[in-house]
Amino acid sequence: MTLNFSLLMNNEIQIKKGLQLRFRPYELQLKHAFNLAKSSRTATPAMLTEIEFDGIVGYGEASMPPYLGESIDSATRFFNSLNLSQFADPFRLDEILEYVDDVAEGNCAAKAAIDIAMHDLLGKIMQKPWYKIWGFNADDAPFTSYTIGIDTEEIVRKKVAEADGFKILKIKLGRDNDVEMIEAIRKMTDVVLTVDVNQGWDNKQKALDMVYWLKELGVVFVEQPMPKAQLDDIAWLTQHSPLPVIADEGVQRLSDIRKIHGVYSGINIKLMKCTGMREAHQMMTLARALDMNVMIGCMTETSCAVSAAAQLSPKVDWADLDGNLLIANDPFSGVLVNNGKVKLIDQPGLGVKLL
Repeated sequence: MTLNFSLLMNNEIQIKKGLQLRFRPYELQLKHAFNLAKSSRTATPAMLTEIEFDGIVGYGEASMPPYLGESIDSATRFFNSLNLSQFADPFRLDEILEYVDDVAEGNCAAKAAIDIAMHDLLGKIMQKPWYKIWGFNADDAPFTSYTIGIDTEEIVRKKVAEADGFKILKIKLGRDNDVEMIEAIRKMTDVVLTVDVNQGWDNKQKALDMVYWLKELGVVFVEQPMPKAQLDDIAWLTQHSPLPVIADEGVQRLSDIRKIHGVYSGINIKLMKCTGMREAHQMMTLARALDMNVMIGCMTETSCAVSAAAQLSPKVDWADLDGNLLIANDPFSGVLVNNGKVKLIDQPGLGVKLL
């Protein structure tokens, strides 16, 4: 599928000098219904962006699952409020992204779409992929998990079969069939498991009992087991848990990390939550300084945003970079997964191409 940004002249900043922004809406169609503890969806709205400078184009993306509170309309308003043409030097990255962040509160996914496109653009100008610019070794990229959403045993079995070759499965829990989900999967495979409860448990003692049971079945960490507002309960669970407890909904941006230090064992960094690669790198650095585990994750996204997140993957403990594998209409090629291992592309920028 070819996305012709040039046809969207009403969204293009027509100027010969400075950064040129183009954007268009796109709906990500999921291969299976994405069932979580408290929600379900079959599609995710997204915005795809281009930033051009001197004939070189960088690609970006905003994936906007409903819980983020963003939409095609809000992203359109935000992009239209920007004046990137004022910047004639794309290497003023901090200044550009600080301007984007200050234009309006929130809009984190929309801001990530600008950040990702800017990193792709700069990497192409420098003729280097970002993992090399950051000094990372592609061989250190981890195995990624493959997500199994909450569903019937029949559908769960189908999903597990589709994940053949992956070394780690991420299991969504948080409803009344948690035990059945894990038992059904364990009948099919003995690969390493992680679980993401999406705030679905509300009793700390029951949560702890469940964590002990999960450890016996080969689970290696528990992500966002309880509502993010129950800080005291989560801190108690983390203190007594035999497994690391990772914050997802409980941490969004850099300023949140010190607030939840000591409450969780680690953090799940997602570009759509933290405004993109620049702040994600800062979050990883701070979390490491505080001796916290680091996970790099994603929403349901195209290969553009997943490839952006993957640039950080050589320096994390765990990766959950399967968002592009869960959609049926990926318009990009980019990062690969080889027998479950993230394989970074040695191409400038993010290494992504429009199909």
